[in-house]
Amino acid sequence: MAGGKKKSNMRKVVAAKTSLMKKMISEKDPRLKSNVEASEKAKAEAAKKEEAKRVPHYSSSLFYTYNMNLGPPFRILLDTNFINFSIKNKMDIIDCAVKCLYAKCIPCISECVVGELEKLGKKYKVALKIIRDPRYQILPCLHKGTYADDCIIERVTQHKCYIVGTCDKDLKRRIRKIPGVPIMYMSNHRYSIERMPDAYGAPRL
Repeated sequence: MAGGKKKSNMRKVVAAKTSLMKKMISEKDPRLKSNVEASEKAKAEAAKKEEAKRVPHYSSSLFYTYNMNLGPPFRILLDTNFINFSIKNKMDIIDCAVKCLYAKCIPCISECVVGELEKLGKKYKVALKIIRDPRYQILPCLHKGTYADDCIIERVTQHKCYIVGTCDKDLKRRIRKIPGVPIMYMSNHRYSIERMPDAYGAPRL
């Protein structure tokens, strides 16, 4: 009888040990912090490899550093702050753009920018009156959303015939990543041009 009790006690001890071992987390368990970090690193490396494989598609109008679609009359795509700063500084947008580029200019405004000006209220009534001038071209927007900066970026990415008029630092930074798109901005109470081919006679400042 004593031997039988000993054997049953031994079995209980072994069963208890095995149950404890089962409760322990294995080293390969995905819930462990080290395993989570390793999986995240692997995903990041895989994403980098995929990005390296993707080759950006550039417009056929680009020839080396020149955009062959640019030429007089220049189409200047204006954003909200460029229009507002021009009004505050009492600068006529068309006259100042002509003086900067030495050629005829057509100011273009997307419906998103018009909507943004309308949302800003009574303070921007002057800006709305100015852009209703027949010399200004209103561009229809067919995309989703009404964020003006995204609208401008999408338009200049698809169509390389625009110069972007902006004083916004973030928008400038985004445009500089798109090849062949010059930027018009305000400097010393006059318009200046950035990334414009010298062949068109625009002053380099």
